[in-house]
Amino acid sequence: MTVRDAHPSPPPLSRAERGVTSRAAILVAILVFALFLLPWVAGKYPVYLAMQILILAVFSVGFNLLFGYTGLLSFGQAGFFAVGAYGCAKILLAVPNLLLGIAGGVVAAGVAAFLLGILSVRHTRIYFSMLTLAFGMMIFSIAWKWRDYTGGDDGLVGIPRAPLEIPGLLSISVAAMDRYYYVVLVLSLLAIAAMHRLVHSPLGLTLQAVRDSETRAQFAGVPVRKYRLVAFTIAGLYAGLAGALLPPLENTVTPPIAHWTMSAEPVLATLMGGIHSFAGPIVGSLLFFVIKDVAMRFTEYWLIVFGVIVVAMVMRFPNGVMSFFEHRQRPAPIPGTVRTEGEGGKSART
Repeated sequence: MTVRDAHPSPPPLSRAERGVTSRAAILVAILVFALFLLPWVAGKYPVYLAMQILILAVFSVGFNLLFGYTGLLSFGQAGFFAVGAYGCAKILLAVPNLLLGIAGGVVAAGVAAFLLGILSVRHTRIYFSMLTLAFGMMIFSIAWKWRDYTGGDDGLVGIPRAPLEIPGLLSISVAAMDRYYYVVLVLSLLAIAAMHRLVHSPLGLTLQAVRDSETRAQFAGVPVRKYRLVAFTIAGLYAGLAGALLPPLENTVTPPIAHWTMSAEPVLATLMGGIHSFAGPIVGSLLFFVIKDVAMRFTEYWLIVFGVIVVAMVMRFPNGVMSFFEHRQRPAPIPGTVRTEGEGGKSART
């Protein structure tokens, strides 16, 4: 048996299912259009908040490839987030070119993820989680102690919001926050679209096979450790992209972004939105920042309020908020069919 046999092509969608897909596509198009209009109708703070949500969404989508699609819970993703941020910051301080800085940060995070992933994917379950936590805290310690490179506890300051430049072709100033917003928006949308394509590709199906049954995947001829390393590296690249988008926004980078508490943010966002829905981490990122922002406005003990709300949401929606909407939009079974509970809940005729 091959992986293709283990994941046969799904049957054609019914008319009701096509209707649900069409409505989802229209909703996504409206949301993207609204995001492009945001700087024209909102002030600086909503635009800043939207950029933070987009950065966390990219971070969480990459994390969910590892957690929701491969079955590996990593507590060290903040380390790769920090590598991307520091890599971008150092390049921008030396060469004021935004594309070069972001690309450099992503590559640095990808290399770090690949090297640490070789050691991490040898283990699974709690051993994998603890090992990634240890590596993440190792990066935090380096960021804290290597003062000559990272600035130590002072961090790197004065990071320029460099122009978007391709030598000999174009040079666009993004010094204004609303202009940089469009850089973050376009790169985030491209990253999310690429991930959507990836999880629905043969690679994504193979990762889900590894998640569902490592033993069966091995008997089918799948090199499990190799695919876990691929997922770990891609998740590191996405964490690096999210981190690389941060220095031009904040104009500074400090060691706390590498702490394990930063790794908890994509975990919470993914759990709130739903690990078995592609849109779950994105919706969870929105909920994370909205709840946090509202709680901070009313009390200095906002962490307690935030924690209570998150626990209540996880208890009310154990499969994430998106599971509630997907259940309501799911069409009724067609007579003569049975419904399987795979991703998307496709129907198969009996």
